[in-house]
Amino acid sequence: MSMERVNPPELSPPTGFSHAVVAAGRRIVFLAGQTALDAGGKVVGESLPEQFTRALANLLAALRAAGGTPSDLARVTVYVTDVAAYREHAAELGAIWRESAGRDYPAMAVVGIVRLWDEQALVELDGFAVLDR
Repeated sequence: MSMERVNPPELSPPTGFSHAVVAAGRRIVFLAGQTALDAGGKVVGESLPEQFTRALANLLAALRAAGGTPSDLARVTVYVTDVAAYREHAAELGAIWRESAGRDYPAMAVVGIVRLWDEQALVELDGFAVLDR
């Protein structure tokens, strides 16, 4: 699998994401939205960073189960119920991402929404990965 991260100099320097990702592989894995649900279906964590940690762990667990690794992620969308809180915690969320998924950043977007399926959920992540295996 080849993954090329493209960050044109005429665009603002990316921080924690890539402007574009060119991926070539054999399989595409579409990852369903993951919130901070535990194995029993209960939202865990009260703060955005706590829920982000769990939601990312859930996303990466689904990816690993499909045979992928964090570096295979081509695109991730983050849905948050409070964009201001996301911005306020951006440095901490970035550190959580780097610790869990590394620095091979996918193309990303953050989208503010009114609410998620589970009313207690503050954040949801979905995406897709390209695997050569």
